[in-house]
Amino acid sequence: MLRGLFLLHGNNMIGFDYGTSNCAVGVMADNQPELIKLSENSHYLPSTLYAPSREVIVNWLYQQLPPEKQQSFKKLRMMPLQKGQSVARELALDGISTELAFGQSALVAYLAEPDEGYYIKSPKSFLGASGLMPMQINLFEDIVAAMMSNIKTITEEKLNREVTQTVIGRPINFQGLKGEDSNQQAINVLTNAAKRVGFTDIEFQYEPVAAGFEFESTLDKETKVLVVDIGGGTTDCSMLLMGPEFSALTDRKDHLLGHSGVRIGGNDFDIQLALKGLMPSFGLDSSLKTNKPVPSYSYWQAMAINNINDQTEFYSQSNRRYLEQLKRDAKQPELIERLLRLQAEKLSYRIVNGAEQGKIALTDVESTPINLHDISPQLSVNISRELMAQASHQELRTIAQIMQQAIDEAQCQPDVIFVTGGTAKSPVINQFLAQQMPNIPVVIGDHFGSVTAGLTRWANRIYR
Repeated sequence: MLRGLFLLHGNNMIGFDYGTSNCAVGVMADNQPELIKLSENSHYLPSTLYAPSREVIVNWLYQQLPPEKQQSFKKLRMMPLQKGQSVARELALDGISTELAFGQSALVAYLAEPDEGYYIKSPKSFLGASGLMPMQINLFEDIVAAMMSNIKTITEEKLNREVTQTVIGRPINFQGLKGEDSNQQAINVLTNAAKRVGFTDIEFQYEPVAAGFEFESTLDKETKVLVVDIGGGTTDCSMLLMGPEFSALTDRKDHLLGHSGVRIGGNDFDIQLALKGLMPSFGLDSSLKTNKPVPSYSYWQAMAINNINDQTEFYSQSNRRYLEQLKRDAKQPELIERLLRLQAEKLSYRIVNGAEQGKIALTDVESTPINLHDISPQLSVNISRELMAQASHQELRTIAQIMQQAIDEAQCQPDVIFVTGGTAKSPVINQFLAQQMPNIPVVIGDHFGSVTAGLTRWANRIYR
């Protein structure tokens, strides 16, 4: 139960963490940020969407829009809407629902029939991608808008009032190769989607800065804080000057002493763990009949769920023919047969999700099995913290580098390191971070809630 929520008559603002792995929403209650339950059992909704067909997403979104926005949207999406309506009629004739599923429900729908429908995880990872065509950008905008519409509806039902003002979190750099152009592309997609579903006032705040605001509420003196936010798709570091005397200010530019960011996050740790721990059971590191190693490129493509081009190529018919030839050339064709099944049934997300669940389990245990019986009878793979450290060695080194970059830009040493983000729960990562600057205290924040709470505080500051 949200304390004092209905004492805030007329308050229509939220902090919105549209995250790579999870989404969360916060409101102010009794002068403290509180997260809203977005599902029956959790304040966090996984950033996933499932549709019976990709084409019906635009139709579902059109039906959710307020009447005054439907006409302008129809003009923008005339052709996709017509195609979507045709596909929806065909689905209805087959007795298939055209409703979308979000969060855990989306994952359940995908795992039930991986080779049917359209499933996307972490669309935020793609928003800054280079080389996207206008039709692809429109699709991502519709996907984001559909997810935002679902979350906005849940939020308004919980609060019993409309919400129109929001502060949305953003990484220092989105995943893209064109620097600021990629960032602007992603911001445009998020802004257009938020406006489309009914937000009238939209601001953005850096995610590590938002996490720092939440940590600032605990300080009793001026402190230089290095915030390390390890999210699902990016890791961001910000050196911030913080303290109780600054907390009421609405302009904090002078207190952001340095920042850096990189396109490495929880998804990348999952992918690397899947490659190192699971893909050998599909033929990676095995040999051809010529005693040469089996080429590894297809395995990288298979696990690259955050790369549109790699996934498109992996699931192409030409790659199917290549893998069939690879099976004939392999010393252990039964392993390549598993890779062929992965390709035929579109199981990339299934494998990476298995690695993600294993990573989560390693938070509490030194080693854990990953069950892959649905892919091959009796197939189970043990993974360990040691294996995870080996698999993520390069990613961890890069995080250490951007920590130092933020410090170098700030030209001062931090008094404390504040670590947040779901991926930071891992003991492997915690131990690594503590080793980087052994003489500086490390504070572990709310792994999931710090950013949302900070965004909510900032929304309350700028909109009141």
